[in-house]
Amino acid sequence: MTAPKDIRLICGLGNPGERYSHTRHNVGFAVVDALAVQQKVKYWKEEAGCLISFCAWPNQDGSERQIVLAKPQGYMNTSGGPLSKLMRRLEISPQEILVVHDEVDLPAGAIRVKFGGGLNAHNGLRSISAKLGTHDFARVKCGIGRPPGKMSVADYVLRPLKGSFLEQFECAVQQAASACVLSVDEGVAIAEDHAF
Repeated sequence: MTAPKDIRLICGLGNPGERYSHTRHNVGFAVVDALAVQQKVKYWKEEAGCLISFCAWPNQDGSERQIVLAKPQGYMNTSGGPLSKLMRRLEISPQEILVVHDEVDLPAGAIRVKFGGGLNAHNGLRSISAKLGTHDFARVKCGIGRPPGKMSVADYVLRPLKGSFLEQFECAVQQAASACVLSVDEGVAIAEDHAF
């Protein structure tokens, strides 16, 4: 397995459109939006099938570097196409990206950073891995837990959140944004060992 490099692109996974905006499956988009607010991003543009923004990310020595925030605008299961096209245009390698996604095998609200590993039946990760030809990219996994009772996973991840579920979701989004910041500032290896 190759090692992670300094992160140059943070990609949130989700489905475009207002009807999906407050669903568990769109936590990746929500985290990228939270980072955009933190970094005072004012402008998004469409490129290579993604909504992207370039932000001047502050280094600890007072200098800045450019980090790309991206939200692929196909649906979740085709995320790899737009992302891989964008990466080719910007000359970014798989080891320089951080993908933010929902994770049913983590308890709701739990956040983990991981480099490489399995795809866990996640259609967005499967699409990215297929297009990039590797599993060796960093992820921020946002735990959403398993559906209750006999509810299907699809219904669970796409159901709009309300009340305390929405509050928990929004709290997890901020925690995941912190995980992204640590991954960029200190490196993925440091963030993997951190409890969020």
